[in-house]
Amino acid sequence: MVKQGMSIVLGKTSLSRLAGVHPELIRVVKRAALIALPSQDFMVIQGVRTRQQMAENYGKGRTVSECLAKGVPAECAKPKEAKVTWLRDPYKSNHGAQGDGYGHAVDLGPYPLDWNDLEGFRELSRVMLSAAQQEGVEIVWGGTWTTPDAPHYELAK
Repeated sequence: MVKQGMSIVLGKTSLSRLAGVHPELIRVVKRAALIALPSQDFMVIQGVRTRQQMAENYGKGRTVSECLAKGVPAECAKPKEAKVTWLRDPYKSNHGAQGDGYGHAVDLGPYPLDWNDLEGFRELSRVMLSAAQQEGVEIVWGGTWTTPDAPHYELAK
């Protein structure tokens, strides 16, 4: 259990990146900020993604033919870049607006952001999971997946 008492402040950029995210998930992120210690400072990397952003993400690490086969524009293909998504359907990301009109996922990272700070991402997951429990919201952390996605949190289905 993460101690309460200290907190961090989410900046304007982080707060703006929560626009369109499901209110329950926003509540969890804000609770996490309230219970986080200053050493556990974090930022919102991304909330809702547009269809274009999903296509661009899918194109990373994929060829033109792979993209076209999934309905992704050829110009999104970036086969020399690292793959960033393993979705079978590039447009089925929980970051996209779902049937209720909200994105059901958010990417968070330790602040300042260091993609190699795996312990920082693990520590953030402990804060987020504790916040979710306190708020009575079930979430999933992508860091536990077969292909880990440490920044990713989504509402459990």
